[in-house]
Amino acid sequence: MTTTTKYIFVTGGVTSSLGKGIIAASLAKLLQSQGYRTTIQKLDPYINVDPGTLNPYEHGECYVTDDGAETDLDLGHYERFLNTPTSQANNVTTGKIYQSVIEKERRGEFLGKTVQVIPHITDEIKERIQILGNSGDYDIVITEIGGTVGDIESLPYVEAVRQLRWDLGDNNGLVIHLTLVPYLSAAGELKTKPTQHSVKTLMESGVQADILVCRTEHHLPKDLRKKLALFCNVREEAVIQSIDASTIYDVPNLMLEEGLDKVVLKKLNLNSSVPDLTKWNEFLDRHKNPKTEVTIGLIGKYVELQDSYKSILESFIHAGAENEVKVNVEPIHSEYINADNAKLKLAHLNGVLVAPGFGERGTEGKIDAVRYVRENNIPFLGICLGMQMAVIEYSRNVLGISDANSTEMDPNTSNPVISIMEEQKNITDMGGTMRLGSWECSLKEDSIAKKVYGSEIIEERHRHRYEFNSDFRSQIEAAGMVATGVNPKTNLVEIVEVPAHPWFVGVQYHPEYKSTVKNPHPLFVAFVKAALENKKK
Repeated sequence: MTTTTKYIFVTGGVTSSLGKGIIAASLAKLLQSQGYRTTIQKLDPYINVDPGTLNPYEHGECYVTDDGAETDLDLGHYERFLNTPTSQANNVTTGKIYQSVIEKERRGEFLGKTVQVIPHITDEIKERIQILGNSGDYDIVITEIGGTVGDIESLPYVEAVRQLRWDLGDNNGLVIHLTLVPYLSAAGELKTKPTQHSVKTLMESGVQADILVCRTEHHLPKDLRKKLALFCNVREEAVIQSIDASTIYDVPNLMLEEGLDKVVLKKLNLNSSVPDLTKWNEFLDRHKNPKTEVTIGLIGKYVELQDSYKSILESFIHAGAENEVKVNVEPIHSEYINADNAKLKLAHLNGVLVAPGFGERGTEGKIDAVRYVRENNIPFLGICLGMQMAVIEYSRNVLGISDANSTEMDPNTSNPVISIMEEQKNITDMGGTMRLGSWECSLKEDSIAKKVYGSEIIEERHRHRYEFNSDFRSQIEAAGMVATGVNPKTNLVEIVEVPAHPWFVGVQYHPEYKSTVKNPHPLFVAFVKAALENKKK
């Protein structure tokens, strides 16, 4: 435990997508495993207030916290590694920073002063960085700065880091710079120049890197590390190799081998010990040594970009390890499914998950997919829009309401089995206005959900605007689709099941947001188990 909160800043150079989030999460895991209360936050340089209105193709999935913050997908990595919830304070964007400063200016808080990037924007950034540290809940706060050093949009963040390091004093803050050491196959050698130039760019902003983490496809020889240390002005032991790994869950062990945690704790003047990674390595062992495998279809409309469904894919890894099964996820674009080809695309699958999404595109394909798996007893899990498609499919093909639909897809449908919430009808702003964050759900006795969770009341995270229309509930239930989970305060339907089917569950919430290495989500664990049992038949 520390008396003063320590700060670690993670910057990136040369190119984006080097894996700052995984390095930050891996370091946090090592520090947490030595008894330090550790959290991570992400500073995103884009001007969107949050990623809630971004197309998944632009920025991957939008991750939602318990308190309803729509955040960057890296926060999902933080939670999956640390098993600790994040919040609004863990994700800050340029949009939020400027919005806050402009609101203060309008209220007259700057007393007539000219509002400028320095000091007003940088002061706001510094304040946001320190919110978690000042809470008294953490010994160490790791701050990942999105984007690439040298980008115009990142400059205020780098300047804020420079100022904050000065404010904090010696041994209270350090900078880790993640950079690329490319391998030129034609020359047969690793090149250090991109790293040298990246560090130089950082120094031009007045920030000296304390530790270099070098992404590489090949091991860094000792003489190359020495060269990097000399020309980048860091100690040789502070040149850390981050070699490509078969899974992101290997990275904490790789960083442990490189001694990243020891170098960090030494520079922060903190004691180091041997991290307890027993549970972590037990998970890794099960993940890497499955006894069998299953194939599950992931039906969505953003399947070309894996990051669009990042939390779902990671949840399958957690649930697979728990069942000692390798889960092969087969992405299937819902736009290309129809009643004629559903058998061809789905018959070989052991289970099918219909994914969340927004808008009309690809929904009819999802409905055709749901019908096929329902009629052919293939285990089914529908998440958010996937659950709504299951309700529409059942209403059309079992109840005989041929024009059943959602008002999201057809605002004029005469049978809106899925409809917008009354309080949502007059909302014009799209960002941050859905049903967001953690909501309670009461589970029905003798349901799959009750067996899976082993609890009467659960809390799950939401991100949606349209709901199961309770006006149709009695006739849908009479036909065999049962609401087995309901919000106890609003009476909104959260879970539907078809008891006549071996395993058919649709949930309005997003269970994938709460699955971690330490606590795989029980719904995914049960779904993978059902897929395995289906395979054995």
